[in-house]
Amino acid sequence: MVDHNAQIIDEFRANGGRVGGGFEGAPLLLLHSTGARTGQERVSPMMYQAVGDAYAVFASKAGADTHPDWFHNLTAHPEARIEVGVDGEVQTVDVTARVLDAEEREPIWSTQKERFPGFADYEAKTTRVIPVVLLERVRGTDDPADPGR
Repeated sequence: MVDHNAQIIDEFRANGGRVGGGFEGAPLLLLHSTGARTGQERVSPMMYQAVGDAYAVFASKAGADTHPDWFHNLTAHPEARIEVGVDGEVQTVDVTARVLDAEEREPIWSTQKERFPGFADYEAKTTRVIPVVLLERVRGTDDPADPGR
């Protein structure tokens, strides 16, 4: 899996945020999280759904009965960074992760299953509720979109 992820990461960066294979045409980002136990940076490629100017990601782990490592990393250290393709270039964005409650989760999760039916298959394979995590942009003092500026 590490080699597979490394190939996706390399392809993503070389092609302005686009990859082929099973992820071709899908919205993909690279999540940089801090290891919950190790404190070391981890990079995980994953599909996302744009929600306003935030990014929803899905802790599906292909329908496994346990959450993916990156989910544990984000719950321990919600400050993270993502790389995302924008107009053929990779941009880096600082984000804060927030696990959505059931009410916020439902419309985003339903949309993801409609757009990418594989997520409905993952849901059917497990008894756990697949968490939806919202990655919200960190607003800085030099960010013109920051209303507190």
